[in-house]
Amino acid sequence: MKPAKIAVICIAAVSAIGLALVVRAMGSSGEPTAVAVAAVEARPMAKVLVAAKDLEPGRRLTDGDLSWKDWPVDELNPLFITDGSVPVPAAASPDAEAKPADAKAEMAKKAEGAAARVTRAATDMATGGAKADYIGAVVREPILAGEPIVGRKIVRAGDGGYMAAYLEPGMRAMAIRVTVETAAGGFILPGDRADVLLTREVKTPGGSAGSETTKFVAATVMQNVKVLAIDQNTRAAENEQAVVGATATLEVSGRDAEVLALAKSEGELSLVLRSYADTAGPSGRVPGATSRGNGPASGGVVRVYREGAIEAVAVP
Repeated sequence: MKPAKIAVICIAAVSAIGLALVVRAMGSSGEPTAVAVAAVEARPMAKVLVAAKDLEPGRRLTDGDLSWKDWPVDELNPLFITDGSVPVPAAASPDAEAKPADAKAEMAKKAEGAAARVTRAATDMATGGAKADYIGAVVREPILAGEPIVGRKIVRAGDGGYMAAYLEPGMRAMAIRVTVETAAGGFILPGDRADVLLTREVKTPGGSAGSETTKFVAATVMQNVKVLAIDQNTRAAENEQAVVGATATLEVSGRDAEVLALAKSEGELSLVLRSYADTAGPSGRVPGATSRGNGPASGGVVRVYREGAIEAVAVP
């Protein structure tokens, strides 16, 4: 037999064997491979809101305290906060598990997930996303770095217990009555620092026996105190320049609360707004600004003798 014919027969034999192997691979090994790939890709991940660092009780959350973390959808706790980009799949029925997945249904499922991601992205651009909803909330219980944020461990503005969680340890919240005139025209906002000014009427002995003179004196009884709320507003709305309310809630210590209560009974209180550059000084009561018992302020009354006449001057 000629060498050319032998070469043709060998090439044909090799081609036939190769074709048989390809057909066998398509009929047997191809399906497990597809199943294996599908098994790897069948576990979708969701974005869960977690703590970016250890958070202590009383801390007010900022953008840097929160971050998103990939979490398997099938391990999601209903209490976790997600970004909504991945729909949580419903539990499959036994009949559905026994039947092979339908290609059209799978494509529809993927399209639904893509639509949800696009919708969520558009919402995030407009509102800042779910994370923005929790900025400003107060930590109620310790949260470790990487731990999912859950509702029972934080208190958002407007929720019950927000003020108690927002207060610094050892501090108290006390409200005083204010008006537009006594609250810097409404320009004092929650979170600002202010002084508390007391204006009261003082009666002093006159020049002749049994006569009295009435004067008004003013003194700062509290300095650099934090304004927690105006009425029930614990934070000003975005781009809001002023807040007009009937009460202002201040953060004071237990002893300062007693002094402030005494000052409320002595006269009219006014809030004096402090500059942001002037908030590093001492905070709390000013010694000697309020009276003790039935007497006047601790400064007392100074009698001035002038050309034989006695004039009493109240010193605040």
